[in-house]
Amino acid sequence: MTCRQLLIVSLILLCAAATADGQRLAGDMAGLKPGTKVDVIIQFVNPGMEQANGHVAGMGGQKKADLELIGGALYSVPVNALEALANNPNIRYISPDRAVRATLDYATPTVGGDLARQYGWDGAGIGIAVIDSGVTDHADLGADFGSRIVYSQTFVGQAARDEFGHGTHVAGIATGNGRFSSDPSAFRTFRGVAPKANIVNLRVLDAKGVGTDSAVIAAIDRAIKLKSRYNIRVINLSLGRPVMESYLLDPLCQAAEKAWRAGIVVVAAAGNEGRNNSAGNDGYATIASPGIDPYVITVGAMKTMSTLSRADDLIASYSSKGPTPIDHIVKPDIVAPGNRIISLLAFNSPCPRSIRPMPCPSLTIGIGVPQATVRFTSSSAAQAWPLLW
Repeated sequence: MTCRQLLIVSLILLCAAATADGQRLAGDMAGLKPGTKVDVIIQFVNPGMEQANGHVAGMGGQKKADLELIGGALYSVPVNALEALANNPNIRYISPDRAVRATLDYATPTVGGDLARQYGWDGAGIGIAVIDSGVTDHADLGADFGSRIVYSQTFVGQAARDEFGHGTHVAGIATGNGRFSSDPSAFRTFRGVAPKANIVNLRVLDAKGVGTDSAVIAAIDRAIKLKSRYNIRVINLSLGRPVMESYLLDPLCQAAEKAWRAGIVVVAAAGNEGRNNSAGNDGYATIASPGIDPYVITVGAMKTMSTLSRADDLIASYSSKGPTPIDHIVKPDIVAPGNRIISLLAFNSPCPRSIRPMPCPSLTIGIGVPQATVRFTSSSAAQAWPLLW
């Protein structure tokens, strides 16, 4: 048997094991209060069947949004109906609409960004979908013809502008052109890795840096549909949540895989749980979803030690470690600078004020190291662009 055949057999067995005992209901749905309703994501075996929605509606469920990308939908259903729904052979998996949270002067040369620009690889004509807390327009995100934020949409019922500060910061690391720090009064110019790339701004996190699985899935779906119009080559997901099931069933992972199959590179942060020893594992097996998926490039955070050389670089202690829980896949795939990164500050952003004395990672003013309890993941994922062109 070849290695390829062995891998395929292993995946089939893993998938079978996940469903052989009838576990179509996510484990974190146990203990819900009877008589109440809960928002759930239901993935169907045959989503095109007319009976699919009808059966859920017959059990008191109300559809809130289609999630065609993963062959499912978001429903509000009675807790009392969950067990009966899980027994429906056309239902592949039921999981709660879980909360997701948002997880450069030395950084850009460390990852080879300056070298890439010398050869003309500056992101011109490339679209990067930033799925985050929104992106606020900024001089560093502009061009001679105007803004490089070519498209904006919100999936959280608010404006697409950044009210938290994380998405703008990530966008600056990826595509900032240094214009705001290039005037005579500036002591140093700070540029992103791909200073001519365009940004597709897809907001999924609210003013507190919190969103949902369904919003992220909808944003990924939108990025796929916009791929040809804006030449979207990369989706950046500097966000995540704890892992509750195999990537074969996880709805975030399923959406990320669809983007990969559509020809888009999906980059996700590993997470900030490297110091979390609550399970007695010294921070191992703490990779966040969707970074657990083998089709996703999962990026851990390292420290540049304020030098251009990689020889003295160290892994940041807060960076989540592999292997992935449940599937035991080796992760992260790569590490990039994610500590004390200087980038853009969104106007009226609460980010610097809301989490002191544990400042957000890669904070605009470059203060400190993020703790495991910070609401969003490291921005190091945005540093990987030279490796993706």
